[in-house]
Amino acid sequence: MSNNFYNENATSFFNDTVEADLSPIYQQFLPLVKSGSHILDLGCGSGRDTLFFINQGYQVTAFDACEALTAKASEYTGINVTLNTFENFNSKSPECLYDAIWACASLLHVPSNKISGSFKNLANQLKIDGVFYCSFKYGDNDITRNGRYFTNANESRLNEFIKNTGLVIDRTWITEDVRPNRHGEKWLNAILIKVA
Repeated sequence: MSNNFYNENATSFFNDTVEADLSPIYQQFLPLVKSGSHILDLGCGSGRDTLFFINQGYQVTAFDACEALTAKASEYTGINVTLNTFENFNSKSPECLYDAIWACASLLHVPSNKISGSFKNLANQLKIDGVFYCSFKYGDNDITRNGRYFTNANESRLNEFIKNTGLVIDRTWITEDVRPNRHGEKWLNAILIKVA
């Protein structure tokens, strides 16, 4: 359902998000990621964050589940953004594990009854002590709005999602949406660490 929305609205979504300023979130995430590390950008959307990380000297692998957005993000970033899902992505080799994972406003489209499986699969792609950033609209329910499904999360719900995944919460914080006309919408941001 959400993929249909993004395929049909790829251009407007790209334009609405590509200039969003996530500097305060980068400032929480990047000090934990060594320079030159390999970051996996999950559900990269416009490619905004992928390009930022590349420009900071990081290696980046990026994918999205929306075909139209992978094309736009590939053009915008200059790298091959692939078509994949959180449940199916596989780094193919233990030597290809990532130093960090970035999942900005993307895992929220996974149904709540499947999200623990997605977290577990993605944790398997991350090195021990690797850093995993994710964000969700703040709440404790699941909603459908304008053709998109959202799994919302608060701190306790996130704890449930990551049980038995090898991930632990390092920190959480709440921010307002940075897009125009979205002030008042709250987001849960989290940095997770892979411990096992």
